[in-house]
Amino acid sequence: MRGKDQKQGTLLCIVSPESRVPSDHPLRGIKVLADEALRRLSELFDEMYAREGRPSIPPERLLKATLLMALYTVRSERQFCEQLDYNLLFRWFLDMDVIEPAFDHSVFAKNRARLIAHEAAGAFFREVVALARERKLLSAEHFTVDGTLIEAWASLKSFKRKDGQGRPPEDDDPGNPAVDFKGEQRSNEKHESATDPQARLYKKSTGAKAVLCHMGHALMENRHGLLVDLRVTEANGRAERETALALLDENLPGAKRLTVGGDKGYDTREFVRECRERNVTPHVSSNEKRCGGSALDDRTTRHAGYGVSQRLRKRVEEIFGWLKTVGGLRKTRYVGREKTQLWGYLTGAAYNLLRISRLQAAGAEP
Repeated sequence: MRGKDQKQGTLLCIVSPESRVPSDHPLRGIKVLADEALRRLSELFDEMYAREGRPSIPPERLLKATLLMALYTVRSERQFCEQLDYNLLFRWFLDMDVIEPAFDHSVFAKNRARLIAHEAAGAFFREVVALARERKLLSAEHFTVDGTLIEAWASLKSFKRKDGQGRPPEDDDPGNPAVDFKGEQRSNEKHESATDPQARLYKKSTGAKAVLCHMGHALMENRHGLLVDLRVTEANGRAERETALALLDENLPGAKRLTVGGDKGYDTREFVRECRERNVTPHVSSNEKRCGGSALDDRTTRHAGYGVSQRLRKRVEEIFGWLKTVGGLRKTRYVGREKTQLWGYLTGAAYNLLRISRLQAAGAEP
């Protein structure tokens, strides 16, 4: 029998978001892990806020909201708050009931400085890594480092001479003037972005176009391809190697011998020497075309483990691919490295939570 289209909605009903989320929904596993990591940060959250005054939006809710933005590729905080008004899945993840009003998008901007000042995003990311370590999902010996470019929230038109000189605009449009850059020599020494002064004009490979960008660096463990650390720095020719050594010092202390994989950009005599002084075996790709030849020799490349590291190091590209296409880190939505680092930590935490939940569901062995 044909059903009838009821125009009148139900006047009274009792609906719990919990009842509307399937028992096998992927977010359930992620929520359990995220809540556990956030509970460990309760003391930090207490320090962030005054003891008196009007209650704020819970910081746990703000951090979990950014996880949803990364997991579901929500392009802006305004769009997220709009969806929060009617999306029961989002409300369930944030522990909100059906009648509770959605918070305004300005809450993110008002609390961002507080999160940065107390390094809350970094602390949350490290707690997620600690959860993986407690579940014995992290390798303690074999790691990979790599870098990528994060396009800045600034156009090439904003890249102007620091001394104020330069070609005048070709029209009188104050918002988006036409500017001809052909034949003009521009460099980071003499020019600076008026929108994001911390952005640098840079390119990683020959033939690629130079863009205003920051540089992101990942330290990955090789067992399950989980992120151990993620940093945002200035984009320059030495940043990848210098930051890789800093990541090793901060995250992998101790006298135990380790291996670290990397691409050809890390095959320099300085980087190889610095790794060996840290009791780290550099399993980086051999670059025979560089001036003076490769910095590696047979004592490293002859072992079977070197080939294994070269195969597994490519997993870091999967991390960068997810962060950029799903997590929205291809082009930062904020101005400055501090805010981009905040988003990087939260996007990296979202990736790790998704990966850990899937590994647990699949019964991954330590």
